Amino acid sequence: MTFKYSITLPISGGNKLRRFTDWVGAHLPEVDYILPPQTPIKTETMTIRLRSIEDRARILETLAKVPLPREVPA
Repeated sequence: MTFKYSITLPISGGNKLRRFTDWVGAHLPEVDYILPPQTPIKTETMTIRLRSIEDRARILETLAKVPLPREVPA
């Protein structure tokens, strides 16, 4: 099975990949996804590849209830 679906999320600041990985691990550990290899700090969005349209719907539903964490300034 391939990762033929995607979702583009609004996310800004640093550590986007770690923040998303931590969030998914805490709220949707069963979802399979592929993150981009890196995201520049200036970007305001991030596209994640998913295996199914159902995974996309679950991420959107969970994001409505529990938003992604904001970057904590150092």
